[in-house]
Amino acid sequence: MTEIRHEVGDGVCRLALDRPEALNALTPAMRDRLVGLLAEASADPEVRVVVLTGTGRGFCAGADLRAAAGAGGERVAGDVARTLRVGAQRLIAAVLDCEKPVLAAVNGTAAGLGAHLAFACDLVLAADSARFLEVFVRRGLVPDAGGAYLLPRLIGPQRAKELMFFGDALPAPDAARLGLVNRVVPADELEKTSREWASRLAAAPTRSLALAKHLVNASLDTDRATAFAAESWAQEINMTTEDAREGLRAFAERREAEFRGR
Repeated sequence: MTEIRHEVGDGVCRLALDRPEALNALTPAMRDRLVGLLAEASADPEVRVVVLTGTGRGFCAGADLRAAAGAGGERVAGDVARTLRVGAQRLIAAVLDCEKPVLAAVNGTAAGLGAHLAFACDLVLAADSARFLEVFVRRGLVPDAGGAYLLPRLIGPQRAKELMFFGDALPAPDAARLGLVNRVVPADELEKTSREWASRLAAAPTRSLALAKHLVNASLDTDRATAFAAESWAQEINMTTEDAREGLRAFAERREAEFRGR
């Protein structure tokens, strides 16, 4: 798969969508490859953070609709729902469920599925030239790829509807003000900043980050009693890790902790 660059080093798995002539629009093969690579990174003890970015002028222009628009034959009831379930929704779930922090470095346009791919990440850096589009309404489509799940949780239902109903481009600085982006940086500093953030995450206690990610994501769909119970068990699990023991020893010895991700 030459349309996705994949490299692992120093605890960082870097995934770059590499189809710049199409603004990195995702083909089914690319989408499935991403799902597989995220699963591998989640299970690999040598990977402690995942960075997702794009090459060229775009981060990801969404799903490649050319094949769908040109497909012939009669559509069977259930085909669309099934395609979404095993396709775009599976990709978004792979990001949300990845046991490692996933950092999006949005270098350009992120539209449709591409925008939701960024919003599903744990942290989002964006170049000042980047923009986000809920492009579905322009095509007469309903938002998919988890958009109606993600956006209201990030910015509330009214703002989510505004983006979805009008389909206007949202510049990165405005996305940051809404809370969709953690930080906006000059385009020529995006890679440097993403590497700095990735290095910090790779040096962090990996299992405690995984548990914190799970607690935060699950809290949006649970009541207080369930969230408190999950927190208790997360603490129980985390205290069995080497990193937790190292953190406590380092505190007692008044030194910086050296976490190994275990």
